[in-house]
Amino acid sequence: MRRHTASSEPAPLATGPRNDWATIKTLLPYLWAYKWRVLLALLFLVGAKLAQVGVPLILKELVDHMTISPGNPRALLVLPLGLLLAYGALRVCTTLFTELREFVFAKVTQRAVRTIALKVFRHLHALSLRFHLNRQTGGMTRDIERGTRGIGSLVQFSLFSILPTLVEITLVIAYLVLHYDIWFAVITLSALVIYISFTVFVTEWRTHFRRTMNELDSKANTKAIDSLLNYETVKYFGNEDYEARRYDEGLKHYETAAVKSQTSLSLLNTGQSLIIAVAVTLMLWRATNGVMDGSMTLGDLVLVNAFMIQLYVPLNFLGVIYREIKQSLADMERLFGLLDQHREIADAPDARTLLIDGAQVRFSHVDFHYESKRKILFDVDFTIAAGTTTAVVGHSGSGKSTLSRLLFRFYDIDSGSISIDGQDIRKVTQASLRQAIGIVPQDTVLFNDSIEYNIAYGKPGATHEEIIAAAKAASIHDFIISLPDAYQTAVGERGLKLSGGEKQRVAIARTLLKNPALLIFDEATSALDSKAEQAIQAQLQDIARNRTTLVIAHRLSTIADAAQILVLDHGKIVERGTHPQLLAADGLYAQMWARQQVRNDEGLSSPAAHDAGEAEVLT
Repeated sequence: MRRHTASSEPAPLATGPRNDWATIKTLLPYLWAYKWRVLLALLFLVGAKLAQVGVPLILKELVDHMTISPGNPRALLVLPLGLLLAYGALRVCTTLFTELREFVFAKVTQRAVRTIALKVFRHLHALSLRFHLNRQTGGMTRDIERGTRGIGSLVQFSLFSILPTLVEITLVIAYLVLHYDIWFAVITLSALVIYISFTVFVTEWRTHFRRTMNELDSKANTKAIDSLLNYETVKYFGNEDYEARRYDEGLKHYETAAVKSQTSLSLLNTGQSLIIAVAVTLMLWRATNGVMDGSMTLGDLVLVNAFMIQLYVPLNFLGVIYREIKQSLADMERLFGLLDQHREIADAPDARTLLIDGAQVRFSHVDFHYESKRKILFDVDFTIAAGTTTAVVGHSGSGKSTLSRLLFRFYDIDSGSISIDGQDIRKVTQASLRQAIGIVPQDTVLFNDSIEYNIAYGKPGATHEEIIAAAKAASIHDFIISLPDAYQTAVGERGLKLSGGEKQRVAIARTLLKNPALLIFDEATSALDSKAEQAIQAQLQDIARNRTTLVIAHRLSTIADAAQILVLDHGKIVERGTHPQLLAADGLYAQMWARQQVRNDEGLSSPAAHDAGEAEVLT
């Protein structure tokens, strides 16, 4: 027998720190998809920097042309129109090429962000239920938000700032070497090396502060989101202050890390400014001496000063760029870490589309565990004949709901097989498998949208008439039209504006609209009072007629007509048969039936219980 083992270890939210180059290599293919735009943008970028470097050269010529000297006594009498026009043209070219660069590259950056964000979104939906049960929603959304923002920052700073800055520095140093004393180039190059080394060293030191801030920010946000999602529970127990203290504890740690990050940033900025100030002072000292001894003109002094001022801005910005790049890489680590998450459940390479021919379901000697130390199902073996209803009952924790999760292939079984119409569900595509199955779960969670949207979710693109028909079949149409906004009524976060019974009926309508070949009712009426249950039970029986149906039962009275009833106890099928057969066997099912009948009698004799319409709970 072939054995399929499901990992029992919780999937981490993200992997550890990635290598920066690995992160960059992951990003590059998304940019290179628009290589011609990238190359054209780089061309405009270099053109802008060439024009910018040419500006100080024109300034030198203007100053020398206007300076009165023995060799140029009529300097002020002639307007240097050509130089002025050249100066204006270079200024215009700098701006023009910069804007053309932005225009050409804008689509590349935004499309890369969009493509990666969509890929992460799809990947998260492809991950197993095990991952999503272990995730922390608030922290994960922050990771995605910061990561996508980091992509834009990384692209902008690395391609549009580092390369042109290096081009500008190269051109300036080359000019200084060719036209002036070697000390000008030495001072410039030395300042550059010291500046970059200092920036890299300090930035590397303070990067872990940023990473710590990210982690603490995600944790604080997770606590906030979790608390707000469980608003009613917080209010039930009067724990508003407790939740505020928990949140503030996270904010306090974040504050400490943020202060350290800002302090280290101030140290970095001060050091950078000191290096540049010393370099500029030395350059002006050499230039002033040159003017005084006649080896340099005033134009040369202006040129050197302009070069240093012009270099000061990108050099200072280079520190900012490097910091931002490191921060962006830190932000992107967790985003790409999500893409690194292993897809526990994946389609087989030769997976085929599930073909439905009656929808017979077969569980063949199935063993399964969520965690290695706790096995859930033991040698479960049964068949649901096409077009019939099979009910599963048992105490809480016996493994009833696990059957529906395995049928949807949210997990792979340890051994045995599950098939539909003779097709192993591990050998068909997950999309076709889940399209063939409809479920009304015990705990219905709705999208924060309108009632119509939530019903239509069973069949995207359904007409309004189809939605109304499904709502009528689920006995919720009259309730919907009684609301001020009717079908456009917002249901709130997770459907909190509706009662449990109303949410359940929306879920039933949604499943009806899907019109699946195989139905699962996972304690579908557990949230309804007796009157509502009776109103819906007839509809459920009509829905199930001529469909293969698996009913996970809460109240035994609702499954008395099932073709087959399975009794699960600690993951094993201990009894099976029809309702009369199981009562006659006088086993566990008969005990459960008797217990519920006693509770029904007690409920009818209790005014409080009758008024509340409370639901019975199997114990």
